[in-house]
Amino acid sequence: MRKLDSLKIPHKEYEFEVEGAPTGVEVAQILNEDENKVFKTLVTVGKTNNHYVFMIPVAKELDLKKAAKAVNEKSIEMIKSKELLPLTGYIHGGCSPIGMKKFFKTCIHNTAHTFDTIIFSGGKIGTQVECSLDSLKKVIRIDEADLIVEE
Repeated sequence: MRKLDSLKIPHKEYEFEVEGAPTGVEVAQILNEDENKVFKTLVTVGKTNNHYVFMIPVAKELDLKKAAKAVNEKSIEMIKSKELLPLTGYIHGGCSPIGMKKFFKTCIHNTAHTFDTIIFSGGKIGTQVECSLDSLKKVIRIDEADLIVEE
């Protein structure tokens, strides 16, 4: 959020009290928002040992094959939870695509542009940020791709 403030990017901040790390669906319910507008941030590692960040709607599942294709990898897998903090500076349940220790290639599910604004983690459990996809693109390089498992 400090990054958004420093760049004067218009955004809304939400803070709420929770015990433990709520699921993304629970976060959407707490905020009384559409599950498709609230995005979770997932960190993966590819066959080449490069790391990638994917943002998908909270109720959806990342399709690892589609995700690998989006970043030109043979395959990718989720990183282990214990690797998240040393790699990104964030804990599970509070991982934001903005402000990681190092920038990783980032992709967002291609439905994000259908909303005026999207909501994602503000970097700690109980904190969410809402801004437009265009505003997010002013802060980090982000590509759009089809990333979810079809139901």
